[in-house]
Amino acid sequence: MNQSQPLYREFSDFLKQLFPFKVQKISLHAGFTCPNRDGTVGWGGCTYCNNQTFNPDYCRTEKSITRQLEEGKAFFARKYPGMKYLAYFQAYTNTYGELEELKRKYEEALAVEDVVGLVIGTRPDCMPDALLHYLQKLSHHTFVLVEYGIESTSDTTLRRINRGHDFAAVRDAVERTAACGLPVGGHVILGLPGETAEDVLHQVPLLSALPLTTLKMHQLQLIRGTRMADEYQRHPEDFHLFQVEEYVSLVVEYLRRLRPDIVVERFVSQSPKNLLIAPDWGLKNYEFNHLVQKRMREMGAYQGQLFEIIRK
Repeated sequence: MNQSQPLYREFSDFLKQLFPFKVQKISLHAGFTCPNRDGTVGWGGCTYCNNQTFNPDYCRTEKSITRQLEEGKAFFARKYPGMKYLAYFQAYTNTYGELEELKRKYEEALAVEDVVGLVIGTRPDCMPDALLHYLQKLSHHTFVLVEYGIESTSDTTLRRINRGHDFAAVRDAVERTAACGLPVGGHVILGLPGETAEDVLHQVPLLSALPLTTLKMHQLQLIRGTRMADEYQRHPEDFHLFQVEEYVSLVVEYLRRLRPDIVVERFVSQSPKNLLIAPDWGLKNYEFNHLVQKRMREMGAYQGQLFEIIRK
């Protein structure tokens, strides 16, 4: 590969292109639920889900959106004076509600000093056109990224993990959102029950065909208090929990097949030790990133290296 060729498109570089200052996401828990929790499309939520795994201490529903943001700002400002922030509506389905209530929550976040945009995490079956058109107008004067939980491109897997939607819903939502001029993020979990490494790689061309701007991926983690943890106890043979080197190899091959302009936000997730059953790698995100980069340099690999070959 050319020495100047980037290994992959990093999210930090994406933000640098958009903002003339350092930007940090602040996670929010805005009191939403999900349609597969309240009976609209199902009960109990996704089998892997325990929102405690990604909510920081300041992120609690008894606190207002404004207070969560102010506490998040205080946490980050110590390290990076002059930082600006993106309000990250992360927990559960953050487009699931009445339009006026949604607008009130988003606009409360944008009213906080130094908040320069929104990242809205949601499901592909919870994006009505009226909300999309509102977000489209909002994006004319502030940054708005809509991030969809895709998790898998396999309808069999989506049923098994109780997502309550199929991949056709993903395609529809991503295409409608991109058509409004909004950047679109996707999130996938690599190694869901019943899926092999080969199955995981087969999803890459399907994702590359979507008008995605960003993509998050992470390894399957078994979390205490989830139905998937119970399933693992009963049928461990249905699960393949990647070891570090094996997962590094999978991520590299995933990147080689991925459309080269998609921004890659992360490869791994770190859940709290008291909640994590397995796998426990003991690696920070940046440490894993270094392993991926080292392997790619050794191989002469880069994002999109096999994209045209596979697309044909």
